[in-house]
Amino acid sequence: MNKNKFEEEYVNEQNNANSSLGETEIKRVLSRFKSDKNEILPGGLLDLPINITVEKLQEICNALLQHEEPIPFAFYINDVEIIDILENNIKENFNISEDVVEIIYQPQAIFKVRAVTRCTGSLEGHKEAVISVAFSPDGTCLASGSGDTTVRFWDIYTQTPYFTCEGHKHWVLCISWSPCGTKLASACKNGTILLWNPKTGKQIGKAMLGHKMWVTSLCWEPFHKNSKCQYLVSASKDCDLRIWDVVRAQIVRTLSGHTRSVTCVKWGGRGLIYSASQDRTIKVWRAEDGILCRTLQGHAHWVNTLALNVDYVLRIGPFYFGGNQDKSESFFEDTKKHYESVGEEILVSGSDDFTLFLWKPEKENKFTARMTGHQQLINDVKFSPNGRIIASASFDKSIKLWEANTGKYITSLRGHVQAVYSISWSADSRLLVSGSADSTLKVWNIKSKKLCQDLPGHADEIYAVDWSPDGLRVASGGKDKVLRLWQN
Repeated sequence: MNKNKFEEEYVNEQNNANSSLGETEIKRVLSRFKSDKNEILPGGLLDLPINITVEKLQEICNALLQHEEPIPFAFYINDVEIIDILENNIKENFNISEDVVEIIYQPQAIFKVRAVTRCTGSLEGHKEAVISVAFSPDGTCLASGSGDTTVRFWDIYTQTPYFTCEGHKHWVLCISWSPCGTKLASACKNGTILLWNPKTGKQIGKAMLGHKMWVTSLCWEPFHKNSKCQYLVSASKDCDLRIWDVVRAQIVRTLSGHTRSVTCVKWGGRGLIYSASQDRTIKVWRAEDGILCRTLQGHAHWVNTLALNVDYVLRIGPFYFGGNQDKSESFFEDTKKHYESVGEEILVSGSDDFTLFLWKPEKENKFTARMTGHQQLINDVKFSPNGRIIASASFDKSIKLWEANTGKYITSLRGHVQAVYSISWSADSRLLVSGSADSTLKVWNIKSKKLCQDLPGHADEIYAVDWSPDGLRVASGGKDKVLRLWQN
């Protein structure tokens, strides 16, 4: 619809509505739309009724943006989402006649992920506990690592094993898909890192040896930095990080500086590597030369887990545009633009001291927010794919939600009766799944802040969960040695 025509029809509609109410005058408020990147939407100030609904805001926003096909938006005032009408988000001390309401709009996933409701398959074969599960970046293949020293690839459609990969001599502690989806790295308690071809189940190249103790975390260089997915970083209990050239199976450089076990590592999209340690610090390294840029201090105990607001974008990078891995230069530029659209990298850390810290690690070495409320140590933390919400899982049996920009507490999700070990977001950021020591998965509705589905089925503690990037299924694994697939 033409923008001017829409505005004219909207004003007429409101005038008719007001006149039909007789003497009752609807309060109005001056408003303007801003993107989540702080760009003011063309159209200037709008005189809106205070009882305008989210549906009407959708129509106005799409018209001002001149979208031929409307797309869904979420709207926020002071980081709080407008759920029904505008009035409910306006504070009491707000002066309607003088102040301007800034409405932040954010595009939502065009598709809606439906909550998983049932177990569609039990994938048996591992002889010991399943420690890690991960879908490929395009969601078409599932991998698992186990205490039985094997890595397995699974066919998610027939729910049968593709390949059993043998090569490790000790527990497989972590696995990581390359962003291109053509390689899987696995690491074990012996400190050995192996590479696997998911299409054949064969080992790629030689074993990567160098760590003196077990490997705790793996992370690949982002696709838009190196489309060949040639480099991988590993963190170990031996206090070091190592960057590997996976083609040559050689160490490119060793990053030394931590004084205790390194628990987690992330490779950011602007060439920085972030590592968390039991020495209570997070270190920021420059990947190209291994220089230590800064040390982030504040936690009073071990730092267990890290998450970046760009994790989801980096995970699906080359598959964001329909999964077509066209090798043209424009394709790589599009992948880079998708990453850059998120803006500044934000880091969140979770610790044994029961707190989470929010950081802007590219430029600052001081935390921007300290998030308190958990009563026991924090196991897992994840940004929602849209970057607006942080979810944290703890031994205190709860999941807590926080505003990603400010660290402000939103709510607690309670329902598990034992420690929550792992969480994973749906691709549209509307749902969250959690796995617990109580042997159940639970699916939470983020809008209503309530339990959506209770999923019993496992016979023992659940160590790992992953929601596929296409949103169609959830995989879980744990102490009962069985992987389970869950769908709607």
